[in-house]
Amino acid sequence: MAQSSTVIMASTILHAPCTASPSLKPLSCQNYVGLKPSSSVNLRFNCVTTTTVKAHQTRRLFVVRASENRDGLMKKLGLTDAECEAAVVAGNVPEAPPVPPKPAAPIGTPLVPSLPLSRRPRRNRKSPALRASFQETSLSPANFVYPLFIHEGEEDTPIVAMPGCYRLGWRHGLVKEVAKARDVGVNSIVLFPKVPDALKSPSGDEAYNDNGLVPRTIRLLKDKFPDLVIYTDVALDPYSSDGHDGIVREDGVIMNDETVHQLCKQAVSQARAGADVVSPSDMMDGRVGAIRAALDAEGFQHVSIMSYTAKYASSFYGPFREALESNPRFGDKKTYQMNPANYREALVEACEDESEGADILLVKPGLPYLDIIRLLRDKSPLPIAAYQVSGEYSMIKAGGVLKMIDEEKVMLESLMCLRRAGADIILTYFALQAARCLCGEKR
Repeated sequence: MAQSSTVIMASTILHAPCTASPSLKPLSCQNYVGLKPSSSVNLRFNCVTTTTVKAHQTRRLFVVRASENRDGLMKKLGLTDAECEAAVVAGNVPEAPPVPPKPAAPIGTPLVPSLPLSRRPRRNRKSPALRASFQETSLSPANFVYPLFIHEGEEDTPIVAMPGCYRLGWRHGLVKEVAKARDVGVNSIVLFPKVPDALKSPSGDEAYNDNGLVPRTIRLLKDKFPDLVIYTDVALDPYSSDGHDGIVREDGVIMNDETVHQLCKQAVSQARAGADVVSPSDMMDGRVGAIRAALDAEGFQHVSIMSYTAKYASSFYGPFREALESNPRFGDKKTYQMNPANYREALVEACEDESEGADILLVKPGLPYLDIIRLLRDKSPLPIAAYQVSGEYSMIKAGGVLKMIDEEKVMLESLMCLRRAGADIILTYFALQAARCLCGEKR
């Protein structure tokens, strides 16, 4: 085609001048997807011929239809930038898609003047892309700590009250479950042991046995997954024949200082096995400072402490106690766990734990205590953890099975709410399931 020709491609339909020389070979429109001649066609050039105002001068037009392009990309016609600009300056502006019509309102919609609003927050919510741009809180597998139940057996035993959860054999099932979690980005776990009744005692001495179930498991996991972050539970209830978090005096009183002494030995034993974070969940007074001193004295300055700072005497723990068969033999835990009616008391506990050297502050349970999570988030510079406990998990699972709720959506919403309230990490039995959902969304 001669250099003087001007052929412009548009996104839908284009009329552009063509001053091709008759000496050129025939141009087949079949070489250009979506390029067809109009009704009055010069068969040699496949161009539309029209008469201009000047005598003996013709204008030939190409008609390009993007909608007929099968692969979504139209062939370029080889024009330079200068030629494209010249065509536009000459008034041969490519046709763009038409302005979309205003969507019609349903019949019966009242005709009203627009409200005089200077700000309409819905503008920032009108499309998925905008909603994603302005999302204030994010949720990712890195935020999850996966609680795992272990036992001495080789088989994985289902926990009836917690569908989808098992007491995992520490040598086989546990390793497989950890590998699954790591595959979807969950690289933090916390271990809870089901201890044989024959090893339980009033003083819980099995808690600091260096060859006990938890230390053995830590060593095994660190051998297979060196970069796995392992949290441990520091409390006597799995090891106590009384089922309490501390040593029980004959009159039923939970002994504080004597229990703290045992907890220090337990924490050191776990650190020696390779634990990254020890987590006192007992709610004894002064245990964070004592554990910090014990760890430092043994050379474990690098081991962190996640304190169960605001652990409430909650009814949401039932399925967990079934999983570990650790229900108190008598009474309840209200003399050391917090009253669910109390708010300001959480600040007292947080201040003490901070001053004693805690690295992370945890609130338990999670969803019913969003106000406490937010309180600690606003008042403390430390990372905040939330524990979405067994009762929360089981209720969502039950609602899903009964088709009363959409289990997956409620699961993700509940986790997002914990993050929004201020939790940096979430201990949740949904860790693997939620991480798989999040990875699926990203794909």
